[in-house]
Order: sequence, then structure tokens, then C-alpha cells
Amino acid sequence: MARRMPYRATTASGNQYDFEFALHPETDSAVTVANLLDAVLESLDREIGRMTRVGNGDVLQALAMALAVRTRMLGARSERIDQLSRDLLDAALASAVTAAPGNLRPGGTRDLH
Repeated sequence: MARRMPYRATTASGNQYDFEFALHPETDSAVTVANLLDAVLESLDREIGRMTRVGNGDVLQALAMALAVRTRMLGARSERIDQLSRDLLDAALASAVTAAPGNLRPGGTRDLH
């Protein structure tokens, strides 16, 4: 049975999304994976906050390019590692995600008390 990693993401507006990621059989540590994911998302949030306007497509393209760069840096046979990267991305995109019931609609505002 595949190991799973629950993960909660919280947006700048306070919306929350709960994921249930399937881990690759060769994953060494779910904790390391979660910590790296936290670091990547925190870095993105910080950098996006410093920019005046960032399109969603720009963010996705940068992430895709980062995956390609890291894939090439691994030094494995290209066809094998390319397929692994595709498989991991497909599995991540297919993971179950649940939006919290109190999430705002896009463009909505949250009252702070």
C-alpha cells in the first residue's frame, strides 16, 4: 500500500486546502518532503509579495522550469529521470484536495476582528 502524506496549505487570504499526497515508494522521509514543500511555498509567497503584479501563469511556468532545472541537476539518465518527474507531477496533481468550508470566493475579503 502506498504511503500518504496529508498537507494543509493556507493562502494569504486565509483559505485552507487539505491535500492527501501519495508518496513515491522510494521516498525516504515524508517529514523532509513536507519541510521542503513548506520552504518552497514560503519562498514563493515572500517573493510574490515583493512584486507589484504576478500572473498565475508566470508562477506555474517558473515552477515548471524549476522542476526541469532540478531534474537535470540530478545526474541520472535523462529518460528515466524525466519519466519520474512526469509521474511525480501527475500523481501530485491527481491527489485528493478538499477546500475548507469557510473559504472565500476569489476576490472576496475576510473581516478581521
